[in-house]
Amino acid sequence: MDLTTVREVCDARRSPRWQAGDAWLAGGTYLFSEPQPLLRRLLDLERMGWEALRVTSGGLEIAATCTVTQLHAFVPPGRMAWPAAVALFGPCCRAFSSSFKVWNTATLGGNICLALPAAPLIALTAALEGECVLLAQDGGVRRMPVARFVTGAGRTALAEGELLRSVLLPARALRRRAAVRRASLRPQGRSAALLVATVDPGDGTWRVTVTGSTTRPVVVSFDRPPAAQALREALEQAVDPVGWVDDVHGHPAWRRHMTLLLAEELRTELADEERV
Repeated sequence: MDLTTVREVCDARRSPRWQAGDAWLAGGTYLFSEPQPLLRRLLDLERMGWEALRVTSGGLEIAATCTVTQLHAFVPPGRMAWPAAVALFGPCCRAFSSSFKVWNTATLGGNICLALPAAPLIALTAALEGECVLLAQDGGVRRMPVARFVTGAGRTALAEGELLRSVLLPARALRRRAAVRRASLRPQGRSAALLVATVDPGDGTWRVTVTGSTTRPVVVSFDRPPAAQALREALEQAVDPVGWVDDVHGHPAWRRHMTLLLAEELRTELADEERV
């Protein structure tokens, strides 16, 4: 789609001063998918030169400009045991249910900042205790968990002109055992519920992250693998009665039902793995 109101595209490396009508441009799969009548200028991040995926002593840094294709192709270094990356990166990327053109263009930053409930990279990074690195216009840097960064459907904690630079995934989360479940009204449809569960093989702590069915990421944690009733009650308490998504991709009551069903499937799967 042509953005007829845009008058200028700037190289973000030149640090142009933020002004009304600006937008950061990474992949652009959303910006160019529908009218953007308020936009006047795009600040292009393409030449920033950020390394897509960088392994560090503390874990993995994923640049906001990392594409779905790059994330899907990531292979953990052989010397590191990151089972959560192996279990989750592929399924979460494939939850896009989109063409190779989108995979090669859409970015981590765009998917998270758009804050759609069905955004699979929100599910991935929130489940792995991801931390957003945010750059302010005055040069300041702040960090915030992905689970708190997304505040609602289409809403984030971004300040005016603030930029998501990267997401940091800690090694301790990548070392957890993990499993994922997804529900949709159609085999290739938008996710109506996307859940990820992880368990620490050392201390047994257990987490389930709910997205897709809720307007914002919901995370519940347990000191040990929960019983079925405990898990159900925790999820019921964690999700506000009006926090279930209501749109053409699924009725709230159905989404709630599928969330509880998939959470129990995840609990059973990880418990079975523990016994093997």
